[in-house]
Amino acid sequence: MKLVSIKDIALKAGVSTTTVSFVLNGKAREKRISKELEENILAIANHLHYRPNPLARGLRTGQTETIALMVEDIANPFFSALARVVEDEAEKIGYTVIFSSTENDESRALKLIHGLKHRQMDGFLITPTPSLKEAIVALQKEERQVVLIDRFIPEIDISSVTVDNIEGSVKAARYLIEKGYKRIAMVTTLSDQVQMQERYLGFTKTLTEAGFEDPHDLILQIPFHISKKEAIVSILEFCEAKKPDAIFFATNYLGAYGLEAWRNQLHYPVGIVSFDDTDLFRLGRPSITVIAQPIELIAKESVTLLVNAIRNKEANPVRHIRLEPTLIIRET
Repeated sequence: MKLVSIKDIALKAGVSTTTVSFVLNGKAREKRISKELEENILAIANHLHYRPNPLARGLRTGQTETIALMVEDIANPFFSALARVVEDEAEKIGYTVIFSSTENDESRALKLIHGLKHRQMDGFLITPTPSLKEAIVALQKEERQVVLIDRFIPEIDISSVTVDNIEGSVKAARYLIEKGYKRIAMVTTLSDQVQMQERYLGFTKTLTEAGFEDPHDLILQIPFHISKKEAIVSILEFCEAKKPDAIFFATNYLGAYGLEAWRNQLHYPVGIVSFDDTDLFRLGRPSITVIAQPIELIAKESVTLLVNAIRNKEANPVRHIRLEPTLIIRET
């Protein structure tokens, strides 16, 4: 099907392409175009199902009204839920979102950034790894608008929207302590990402302050890139060796792996809390207690920060928004 152009609309309306361009770009009043003519042009554009070419518009205006969302793994329930709300919020103010997953891989992330720059993104929402520091600094130097989401890089002064990961882990540890558990373990990723380090710190600090001996002895760190099967085996071996009576999973996918390990091979009771909520944790039996992130608020704040930065480059102070996670108590 042939794409409808401004020329097609102009021919149908009997006006110049310049007049159509002014109307479609919201400049009818500024250019003294009558209300009747404006409405006629908009009606024709709608009837012909006209869709503007963002790249062509970008060449004219310097903006494509398109933003990039780069997350660790779009298949992860947390990031997929976040992406959905980001898309909804962006659409409300006329922006399109391009999604991509870095898979926590530096070379993949750099290729994505390079490709997205050439697609003329107006701005970037990025869940960064520490290895992306130089690439993000380069985006700043090119005056590209960037907001970090879910995590931040301490060495870079750049706007971010995160949750208080330390407080979330403190809440998880306190809950398990209050339930009377004595051998409280943590299963987390082997990662230098700031949000994972904060969850580790909040958890171990709370147990130490409560008088637990060497909480580090009951921590399993699983590499990000190992397979699901390998991760489940690691959890099984850890539990068989350490015999924890409660476990705090630092991410939702590790929590899901833990449930699979228990249901298939481990048969003694254990208390479970996971960072991040999913339908699996809410609807499964027993339902799982979680530290839930305010996904809608994270998305709304991120989109607002980024679009404000795009539209007001000259008056754009750096902001760090840190939101509070919630303990949702269920059957575990």
